[in-house]
Amino acid sequence: MADVVSNFSAPMTSGQTFQLSGRPARYTVLFFYPKDNTPGCTTENVAFRDLYEQFQAADTEIYGISRDSLRSHEGFRAKLGLPFELISDPEEKVCEQFGVMKMKQMYGKTVRGIERSTFVIDANGQLVKEWRGVKVAGHVDEVLEFVAHQA
Repeated sequence: MADVVSNFSAPMTSGQTFQLSGRPARYTVLFFYPKDNTPGCTTENVAFRDLYEQFQAADTEIYGISRDSLRSHEGFRAKLGLPFELISDPEEKVCEQFGVMKMKQMYGKTVRGIERSTFVIDANGQLVKEWRGVKVAGHVDEVLEFVAHQA
């Protein structure tokens, strides 16, 4: 039933390019978040950071994605001490592929932005789990529980 995710590449921190195909880990977690250095996004990134070793133990790699520039990502990553890379998608190509761009209400105005979403992709490129419209509290624990309990 799982969909195959089309391969894509995108620039990421540490001067690297993310390629979906050929990921060696059993699972790849892609979490889309609206913006670097905002309260909810900081909380979500810190939660993934704090459970990073447990994700590694479950043979799972983590990547955060937003429309922020690489420069913004590098600063955000350094400030929070993130052990995983952040993918920059200013042209929204990856966001469109995953259907995370939405019209949302912010401070009484309608704005177009990223709907906080997380996707788990297996080593064969199959989408095995997705969460959309994520609330930060408890979410990262739920993602870890999913990858840790797959047979």
